[in-house]
Amino acid sequence: MTSPPRPDDAHPYLRAATAGVRHHTRARTRSAQPEPVDRIHLDVLHAHLTALHRLLDQLAEAARPPHPGAGRHLATAHTRLWQATAEVHAAFHLLPTASKEATECRPERLPEGPPVLTICQRHLAAGNIVRRKTTPTDLNRPHTTACAR
Repeated sequence: MTSPPRPDDAHPYLRAATAGVRHHTRARTRSAQPEPVDRIHLDVLHAHLTALHRLLDQLAEAARPPHPGAGRHLATAHTRLWQATAEVHAAFHLLPTASKEATECRPERLPEGPPVLTICQRHLAAGNIVRRKTTPTDLNRPHTTACAR
């Protein structure tokens, strides 16, 4: 019989991702002249957010049957994270590029190439999941925080 992992040993990949984000934030904060935000930076951040979005989706699905209240809170977090992901995608397209046409997101045709192709494909794939599991009302509902103890 195996014993459960200690809290500081549990979920090492998630802990490493969290440490990476913290390190990146500290490095940007320490710099006297922070680098301007560029499209590659937002592409990487969007990838991180969509991966976290998938994880929250899985956690909400797993929590719902045995713990419906926790499942609802995780589903709400899933929706709010999607909204943040959509805003990062929109910001990506508002940053300057060499050509005006490259800034527009056109789902009807493939963008010119990375990183535009990558972020738009990723965003469309995540959007399909959101449309299957979320209603427009859910997306427009005001955020409320309540302790459910």
